[in-house]
Amino acid sequence: MERLGKMVIIGGAAIVVIGIIIWLLGDKLRFLGRLLGDIRIERENVRVYIPITTMILISVLLSAILWLIQKIIR
Repeated sequence: MERLGKMVIIGGAAIVVIGIIIWLLGDKLRFLGRLLGDIRIERENVRVYIPITTMILISVLLSAILWLIQKIIR
């Protein structure tokens, strides 16, 4: 249970830090969602938006962060 407690505390702290970064750098992170590879289709009554590149980038970053957290806990 001690290990689980550490994971929850570190995960919560990581979420707080990410939230603060997004809050402070919100205007500078506007490029997210407008990267090359993000699909955007706009017609008269339909808007389709598929942020493929943005999802891949966020996935890689989160995987790296979780890997680091796992290494710290062990």
